[in-house]
Amino acid sequence: MTIAQELDSQQGICQDVIFPPGDLFSDEPPLETELHLRQIILLLTCLEWLWRDRNDFYAAGNLTIYYSPHQRKSEYFRGPDFFVVLGTERKTRKSWVVWEEDGKYPNVILEILSDSTANTDKGLKKEIYQDTFRTLDYFWFDPYTQEFAGFHLVDGEYQPLQASEQGYLWSQQLGLYLGAYQGLLRFFTRDGQLVPTPEETAEQAEQKAGQAEQKAERLAAKLRELNIDPETI
Repeated sequence: MTIAQELDSQQGICQDVIFPPGDLFSDEPPLETELHLRQIILLLTCLEWLWRDRNDFYAAGNLTIYYSPHQRKSEYFRGPDFFVVLGTERKTRKSWVVWEEDGKYPNVILEILSDSTANTDKGLKKEIYQDTFRTLDYFWFDPYTQEFAGFHLVDGEYQPLQASEQGYLWSQQLGLYLGAYQGLLRFFTRDGQLVPTPEETAEQAEQKAGQAEQKAERLAAKLRELNIDPETI
Protein backbone atom coordinates (compact mmCIF):
# COMPACT_ATOMS: atom_id res chain seq x y z
CA MET A 1 0.00 0.00 0.00
CA THR A 2 1.34 3.42 -0.92
CA ILE A 3 1.51 6.35 1.50
CA ALA A 4 -1.36 8.06 -0.32
CA GLN A 5 -3.51 4.91 -0.17
CA GLU A 6 -2.90 4.48 3.57
CA LEU A 7 -3.81 8.11 4.19
CA ASP A 8 -6.99 7.71 2.11
CA SER A 9 -7.81 4.53 4.02
CA GLN A 10 -7.36 6.32 7.33
CA GLN A 11 -9.64 9.16 6.19
CA GLY A 12 -12.24 6.65 5.11
CA ILE A 13 -12.81 5.28 8.62
CA CYS A 14 -16.50 5.54 9.48
CA GLN A 15 -17.20 9.00 10.86
CA ASP A 16 -20.50 7.95 12.41
CA VAL A 17 -18.84 6.02 15.23
CA ILE A 18 -19.82 7.57 18.55
CA PHE A 19 -16.97 8.10 20.99
CA PRO A 20 -17.34 9.13 24.64
CA PRO A 21 -16.45 12.73 25.46
CA GLY A 22 -13.05 13.68 26.86
CA ASP A 23 -10.08 11.37 26.95
CA LEU A 24 -9.98 8.04 25.20
CA PHE A 25 -7.86 5.15 26.25
CA SER A 26 -5.01 4.59 23.86
CA ASP A 27 -5.88 2.61 20.72
CA GLU A 28 -2.33 1.31 20.38
CA PRO A 29 -1.81 -2.46 19.99
CA PRO A 30 0.32 -4.44 22.46
CA LEU A 31 4.07 -4.06 22.09
CA GLU A 32 5.68 -6.66 19.87
CA THR A 33 8.40 -7.90 22.21
CA GLU A 34 9.55 -7.68 25.80
CA LEU A 35 12.59 -5.74 24.59
CA HIS A 36 10.34 -3.05 23.09
CA LEU A 37 8.59 -2.68 26.45
CA ARG A 38 11.87 -2.53 28.36
CA GLN A 39 13.17 0.16 26.00
CA ILE A 40 10.13 2.40 26.44
CA ILE A 41 10.10 2.00 30.22
CA LEU A 42 13.82 2.78 30.39
CA LEU A 43 13.48 6.01 28.42
CA LEU A 44 10.47 7.14 30.43
CA THR A 45 12.08 6.30 33.76
CA CYS A 46 15.35 8.06 33.01
CA LEU A 47 13.79 11.23 31.60
CA GLU A 48 11.22 11.58 34.37
CA TRP A 49 13.91 11.01 37.00
CA LEU A 50 16.24 13.55 35.39
CA TRP A 51 13.40 16.09 35.13
CA ARG A 52 11.75 15.18 38.43
CA ASP A 53 11.66 18.85 39.49
CA ARG A 54 10.03 19.99 36.26
CA ASN A 55 6.29 20.23 35.62
CA ASP A 56 6.35 21.62 32.08
CA PHE A 57 6.52 18.47 29.97
CA TYR A 58 4.67 15.28 29.14
CA ALA A 59 6.38 12.03 28.17
CA ALA A 60 4.61 8.82 27.19
CA GLY A 61 5.05 5.54 25.37
CA ASN A 62 2.79 3.55 23.03
CA LEU A 63 0.03 6.15 23.45
CA THR A 64 -2.38 7.33 20.77
CA ILE A 65 -2.14 10.88 19.43
CA TYR A 66 -5.42 12.16 17.91
CA TYR A 67 -4.90 15.00 15.46
CA SER A 68 -7.97 15.27 13.24
CA PRO A 69 -8.45 18.79 11.82
CA HIS A 70 -12.18 18.13 12.25
CA GLN A 71 -11.68 17.23 15.91
CA ARG A 72 -12.94 13.70 15.36
CA LYS A 73 -11.40 10.85 17.29
CA SER A 74 -12.44 8.40 14.58
CA GLU A 75 -9.85 9.69 12.11
CA TYR A 76 -6.23 10.83 11.97
CA PHE A 77 -4.45 9.15 14.84
CA ARG A 78 -0.98 7.72 15.36
CA GLY A 79 0.78 6.08 18.29
CA PRO A 80 4.51 6.75 18.57
CA ASP A 81 6.48 4.31 20.70
CA PHE A 82 7.89 7.20 22.74
CA PHE A 83 7.28 10.93 22.59
CA VAL A 84 7.83 14.10 24.59
CA VAL A 85 5.79 17.30 24.53
CA LEU A 86 7.38 20.41 26.03
CA GLY A 87 5.65 23.45 27.48
CA THR A 88 2.61 21.53 28.73
CA GLU A 89 1.21 20.36 32.05
CA ARG A 90 2.76 17.27 33.54
CA LYS A 91 -0.21 15.06 34.37
CA THR A 92 -1.56 11.61 33.59
CA ARG A 93 -3.45 11.24 30.29
CA LYS A 94 -5.23 8.34 28.59
CA SER A 95 -4.32 9.69 25.15
CA TRP A 96 -2.97 12.87 23.58
CA VAL A 97 -5.72 14.85 21.85
CA VAL A 98 -4.10 17.71 19.95
CA TRP A 99 -7.14 20.00 19.85
CA GLU A 100 -7.56 19.62 23.61
CA GLU A 101 -3.88 20.44 24.22
CA ASP A 102 -3.71 23.92 22.68
CA GLY A 103 -2.77 22.42 19.32
CA LYS A 104 0.50 21.03 20.63
CA TYR A 105 2.27 18.17 18.90
CA PRO A 106 5.27 16.22 20.23
CA ASN A 107 8.63 18.00 20.23
CA VAL A 108 10.44 14.65 20.14
CA ILE A 109 9.37 11.27 18.79
CA LEU A 110 11.18 7.93 18.88
CA GLU A 111 10.03 4.80 17.06
CA ILE A 112 11.37 1.37 18.00
CA LEU A 113 11.83 -0.58 14.78
CA SER A 114 10.66 -4.12 14.17
CA ASP A 115 10.34 -6.27 11.07
CA SER A 116 6.66 -5.41 10.75
CA THR A 117 6.89 -1.65 11.44
CA ALA A 118 10.26 -0.54 10.03
CA ASN A 119 8.94 0.44 6.59
CA THR A 120 6.10 2.47 8.08
CA ASP A 121 8.36 4.12 10.66
CA LYS A 122 10.83 5.14 7.95
CA GLY A 123 8.18 6.10 5.41
CA LEU A 124 4.62 7.05 6.26
CA LYS A 125 5.23 7.96 9.88
CA LYS A 126 8.32 10.00 9.08
CA GLU A 127 6.30 11.92 6.50
CA ILE A 128 3.46 12.56 8.95
CA TYR A 129 5.80 13.66 11.72
CA GLN A 130 7.58 16.00 9.29
CA ASP A 131 4.66 17.50 7.38
CA THR A 132 1.76 17.38 9.85
CA PHE A 133 3.17 17.12 13.36
CA ARG A 134 6.17 19.31 12.53
CA THR A 135 7.99 17.40 15.24
CA LEU A 136 11.46 18.90 15.52
CA ASP A 137 13.41 15.79 16.58
CA TYR A 138 12.64 12.33 15.21
CA PHE A 139 14.59 9.16 15.98
CA TRP A 140 14.29 5.46 15.29
CA PHE A 141 16.12 2.58 16.95
CA ASP A 142 16.20 -1.20 16.54
CA PRO A 143 17.18 -2.91 19.83
CA TYR A 144 18.02 -6.13 17.95
CA THR A 145 20.16 -4.83 15.07
CA GLN A 146 21.21 -1.61 16.86
CA GLU A 147 20.18 0.46 13.83
CA PHE A 148 19.92 4.04 15.04
CA ALA A 149 19.10 7.24 13.15
CA GLY A 150 17.89 10.71 14.00
CA PHE A 151 16.59 13.77 12.21
CA HIS A 152 16.03 17.45 12.98
CA LEU A 153 13.43 19.56 11.18
CA VAL A 154 15.10 22.33 9.15
CA ASP A 155 13.00 24.57 6.90
CA GLY A 156 10.19 22.04 6.97
CA GLU A 157 12.27 18.98 6.06
CA TYR A 158 14.05 16.37 8.15
CA GLN A 159 17.82 16.55 7.97
CA PRO A 160 19.88 13.58 9.24
CA LEU A 161 21.76 14.14 12.48
CA GLN A 162 25.49 13.51 12.55
CA ALA A 163 26.71 11.17 15.27
CA SER A 164 29.26 12.23 17.85
CA GLU A 165 32.56 10.37 18.29
CA GLN A 166 30.77 8.07 20.74
CA GLY A 167 28.00 7.38 18.22
CA TYR A 168 25.45 9.51 20.07
CA LEU A 169 22.84 11.74 18.40
CA TRP A 170 21.95 15.13 19.85
CA SER A 171 18.35 16.06 20.61
CA GLN A 172 18.12 19.83 20.45
CA GLN A 173 14.69 19.75 22.04
CA LEU A 174 15.70 17.65 25.05
CA GLY A 175 19.17 19.11 25.44
CA LEU A 176 20.43 15.54 25.66
CA TYR A 177 22.23 12.97 23.57
CA LEU A 178 20.70 9.58 22.75
CA GLY A 179 22.94 6.59 22.24
CA ALA A 180 23.14 2.83 22.63
CA TYR A 181 24.38 1.54 25.98
CA GLN A 182 24.40 -2.17 26.84
CA GLY A 183 22.07 -2.87 23.93
CA LEU A 184 19.39 -0.29 24.70
CA LEU A 185 18.98 3.38 23.93
CA ARG A 186 19.86 5.74 26.76
CA PHE A 187 20.11 9.46 27.41
CA PHE A 188 23.45 11.19 27.92
CA THR A 189 24.23 14.71 29.11
CA ARG A 190 26.03 17.28 26.97
CA ASP A 191 29.36 16.17 28.43
CA GLY A 192 28.63 12.51 27.69
CA GLN A 193 27.55 11.35 31.15
CA LEU A 194 24.95 8.58 31.26
CA VAL A 195 21.58 9.72 32.62
CA PRO A 196 20.91 7.14 35.36
CA THR A 197 17.76 5.43 36.50
CA PRO A 198 16.67 5.98 40.13
CA GLU A 199 18.11 2.55 40.98
CA GLU A 200 21.44 3.41 39.37
CA THR A 201 21.49 6.72 41.25
CA ALA A 202 20.96 4.87 44.54
CA GLU A 203 23.71 2.38 43.70
CA GLN A 204 26.13 5.19 42.87
CA ALA A 205 25.33 6.92 46.16
CA GLU A 206 25.87 3.66 48.04
CA GLN A 207 29.20 3.10 46.30
CA LYS A 208 30.37 6.62 47.11
CA ALA A 209 29.34 6.18 50.75
CA GLY A 210 31.25 2.89 50.93
CA GLN A 211 34.35 4.45 49.35
CA ALA A 212 34.21 7.36 51.81
CA GLU A 213 33.92 4.92 54.73
CA GLN A 214 36.91 2.90 53.50
CA LYS A 215 38.96 6.08 53.10
CA ALA A 216 38.06 7.15 56.64
CA GLU A 217 39.06 3.73 57.99
CA ARG A 218 42.43 3.88 56.21
CA LEU A 219 43.07 7.37 57.58
CA ALA A 220 42.15 6.24 61.09
CA ALA A 221 44.51 3.25 60.81
CA LYS A 222 47.34 5.54 59.66
CA LEU A 223 46.76 7.89 62.60
CA ARG A 224 46.88 4.96 65.04
CA GLU A 225 50.24 3.94 63.53
CA LEU A 226 51.45 7.43 64.49
CA ASN A 227 50.08 6.92 68.03
CA ILE A 228 47.29 9.43 67.37
CA ASP A 229 43.78 8.58 68.49
CA PRO A 230 41.49 9.50 65.56
CA GLU A 231 38.61 9.99 68.00
CA THR A 232 40.40 12.98 69.51
CA ILE A 233 40.77 14.84 66.22
